[in-house]
Amino acid sequence: MSLEKDIKTLIIESLELEDITVDDIDDNEALFVSGLGLDSIDALELGMALKKKYNVELSSDKDENKKYFYSVKTIADYLRKQGI
Repeated sequence: MSLEKDIKTLIIESLELEDITVDDIDDNEALFVSGLGLDSIDALELGMALKKKYNVELSSDKDENKKYFYSVKTIADYLRKQGI
């Protein structure tokens, strides 16, 4: 399974998005506000799920995290930079 597909599965499972499948999420689509429409609570839950699954530390810089969490692709790129 590709990292992007793995991240989509993690998003769906950790946020309990019952009506969404992996195929419904575009790699480049915004995850928050527009696009998938996630909110700040979802961001916290997703951050904890990523930390738990991939053992990565997220920045305390809010703007930096917004960059990383923009889309599935940006999350995957960030994880790859961390050696995942």
